[in-house]
Amino acid sequence: MLLISVDNRESRLSGGASARRSLTCLAALIAIALHGNAAYAAQQEETLVVDAAANSEESPQHSDYSVPVTQAGTKMTLTARDIPQSVTIISKQRMQDQQLQSLGDVLKNTTGVTEKVADLDRSTFYSRGFMIDNYMVDDIPTLFEERWNLGDALSDTAIYDRIEVVRGATGLMSGTGNPSASVNMVRKHADSREFVGNVSASYGSWDKQRYVLDLSAPLTDSGHLRGRVVAGYQDRNSYLDRYSADKKFIYGVLDADLTDSTTLSVGYDYQENHADSPAWGGLPRWYTDGSQISYDRSDNTAPDWAYSDTESRKVFATLKQRFDNGWQFTLNGTHAETKLDSKMLYIDGFFDKSSGRGVSAYANYPVIGGTGYNTGTRKTGALDAFASGPYQLFGRQHELMAGVSYSRQNNRYMSAFANLSPDDVGNINDWNGNFPETNWGELSLAQEDTVHQKSAYTATRISLADPLTLIVGARYTKWSTSTLTQNLAKNRVTPYAGLVYDINDTWSAYASYTSIFNPQTNRNINGNYLAPVTGKNYETGVKADWLNSRLTTSAAVFRIEQDNVAQSTGAIIPNSNGELAYTAAQGTVSKGIEFEVNGAVTDNLQMTFGATRYVAEDGEGSAVNPMLPRTSLKLFAAYNVPTLSDLTLGGGINWQTHVWQDVAGPEGNGNWRAEQGSYALVNLFGRYQVTKQLSVQANLNNLFDKSYDTYVGQYIVYGAPRNVSITANYSF
Repeated sequence: MLLISVDNRESRLSGGASARRSLTCLAALIAIALHGNAAYAAQQEETLVVDAAANSEESPQHSDYSVPVTQAGTKMTLTARDIPQSVTIISKQRMQDQQLQSLGDVLKNTTGVTEKVADLDRSTFYSRGFMIDNYMVDDIPTLFEERWNLGDALSDTAIYDRIEVVRGATGLMSGTGNPSASVNMVRKHADSREFVGNVSASYGSWDKQRYVLDLSAPLTDSGHLRGRVVAGYQDRNSYLDRYSADKKFIYGVLDADLTDSTTLSVGYDYQENHADSPAWGGLPRWYTDGSQISYDRSDNTAPDWAYSDTESRKVFATLKQRFDNGWQFTLNGTHAETKLDSKMLYIDGFFDKSSGRGVSAYANYPVIGGTGYNTGTRKTGALDAFASGPYQLFGRQHELMAGVSYSRQNNRYMSAFANLSPDDVGNINDWNGNFPETNWGELSLAQEDTVHQKSAYTATRISLADPLTLIVGARYTKWSTSTLTQNLAKNRVTPYAGLVYDINDTWSAYASYTSIFNPQTNRNINGNYLAPVTGKNYETGVKADWLNSRLTTSAAVFRIEQDNVAQSTGAIIPNSNGELAYTAAQGTVSKGIEFEVNGAVTDNLQMTFGATRYVAEDGEGSAVNPMLPRTSLKLFAAYNVPTLSDLTLGGGINWQTHVWQDVAGPEGNGNWRAEQGSYALVNLFGRYQVTKQLSVQANLNNLFDKSYDTYVGQYIVYGAPRNVSITANYSF
């Protein structure tokens, strides 16, 4: 038997004798990480008895959609109830049930997050009306740029244990307080002291094949050194003519117990994506008379010679030192390098209905498309060090976290670009992708810049009274970027405050405030960078958890006030190879509500249900990013049939409201409106446990074969038609 101490907050997780029977070694390890070793435990108020020999695989929590504790938002290990912001955690079980195989798959099924698709390989994601650009792996950020397709949304989820999404500004964690959301991908680790493994194979629509191997094993007799390898291969055609894609990935990690209180993790992950005949943008939307061009969903503007390749390599190391007084020191370091190589074609403008001949979309950019040969490299290096632990003050126990971080990101892109005239494109009504490859000239420098961020941050969780806690903190960020023609530097202190009141053992109420400071790389018509976005983020709501946090609920009301928000003008920056110009909107306000239920409704029913409603307008009352749905609902559930315990059935629905965007029509015709009505996508799945080790699963997506536009702008980008996949999964 192992004795573990918990304070009042963690005793709420234990929930009495029945909870003691269901907690596992995993919960024991979490409690140790929170409160140190047994010497420290003896000083605390309550003691929880856990059977250290319990098998975590026997716990119902191993297959839950909820994750009991997280460091999301504050870097202090808390339950979701104790974090005064909206948090969604997508567990590996939900990723398996719903076949969420890429980061993009996860985000477009996450409460409060909306996908905008430029083409099948490029997606951007938005929350609360604004683009998400804070992407982290194990809390280390990478700056995301919409202009270049580096395959970020294609990151494979097989190497991640879970994905955490904190909605609202997260300047305390990321330095730049973008008020949309931050996304943190938490890697798997070598946490098994015996040899275990899993292999899966799947086949689906459009000849999609996918194979994944996941092996863990101790590398010494004592188990103090452990290793894990995850490798996979995926190959698929598409509902689009000529398009196909494949990816390969491998991930390896070593976890070592250097001492009883010191652990070291080192790892490497690699992913390679290759696409043949990928579209660059979508299908031109309008004829010159304002009517919409009719397409099949299989139509593709890409020629046979087009391709897009990306390659990502990351190395990382994490050192953790625990102390007898309950404190822990963590040092994270990483280096990542991502490469791009692509040759592509896009078609733009408007077309005569009878002749199919095109005219320019922009008065200052008299072409109707182009071809581009683009190469580039993004290099990121980062270090992050922080300490966290308890302290006593005024007879009460509190928690403190403090750290420093440094990151450097270099972006360098080369391109050769050729404009297309109406004569080059010909008749759009007869377009079949049969287009000669450009005689590429020398590549020229398209972008080169280096971004530095130096930060110091701290936060404390103060127990004001038994039911009332206050989290206050701040982050100082020194941000700078340098290009061949401009240098820009900004310093900023980003404060954070949150108050949580425990109404009872189940319900809590909270309120939080975060400052917004977000430097941006969008440029105006003169080629100058826009000023950083500044503002304030307010949020209040209630949260609840049941069944030892196996089921969580949250409801939030938020308000975001910002200045200098980038809005596209639709015009092209001169001599920029097609880069769009932006203006800075002032007095932008986004306000709305969110609701989510996630986890084990019963022992047999896992469910996630989220709803979002918001409005976003600038200071003049004009809608901000109206191509994003103002209301959305997302539901997915898995039910283990009691009378047939080996059978699990489930499915879900994603619904969103009408969206639109005004686009400049042919010169002299004003703005034309692109629209997509409200629609719902219904998905189903079923799994049968053939033996203890072998299961077979089927997934059916877009059950009713709904046709819908995922771009809503100058182009049309159709979403995937009805599709199915069968997966066999074997564990040993």
